[in-house]
Amino acid sequence: MHRKSALALFACLSLSALPLFAAPTEDLARTCNACHGINGVSVGPNMPSIGGLPEAYLKNLLLQWKTGERYAATMDRHVKGYSDAELEALATYFSKLPWVPVVQKADAKVIAQGRNASDRCETCHGATGSEPDDEETPMMHGQWAQYLELELLKYRTDAVKMPHKKMRNNAKKMDAADVAPAAAFYGAQAK
Repeated sequence: MHRKSALALFACLSLSALPLFAAPTEDLARTCNACHGINGVSVGPNMPSIGGLPEAYLKNLLLQWKTGERYAATMDRHVKGYSDAELEALATYFSKLPWVPVVQKADAKVIAQGRNASDRCETCHGATGSEPDDEETPMMHGQWAQYLELELLKYRTDAVKMPHKKMRNNAKKMDAADVAPAAAFYGAQAK
């Protein structure tokens, strides 16, 4: 009986030590969970989901925040402590997770207005935001509408550092009254 107890204790201790031996990138990724959710699926409307976004897109964002090329309210401070290799590993890690749309309800009139207002977005993001044209363009279908609206507003403001010139030009061409409906349209798309 004493031997069985010792084996059970050893098994319990071994299992409890497993998190200590997690891969370094997984450990780093856990620090992202508080804001971006488990597996990069955000549960807050002003925080984007990041799981499943293209690796090149995520890598560019992280490095742009680190160098100050791109504005961020908090991410620039978060990434400063990471090496470029760690940021690249995080981009790879989150890109390999599945994209999980967080489909939000919106009024039919708002969705129709947003669909009409987003015609110039279709070239890069696809008709519903689910078909990016390259590895540096994010999916937008099922992304939080509030977050998308905030991003569009940043692109529309010259004083905010946002390096993607084509995105800035297209966002500025959009009527101010169409910004929120366009974001709502993409947030309401399941695929």
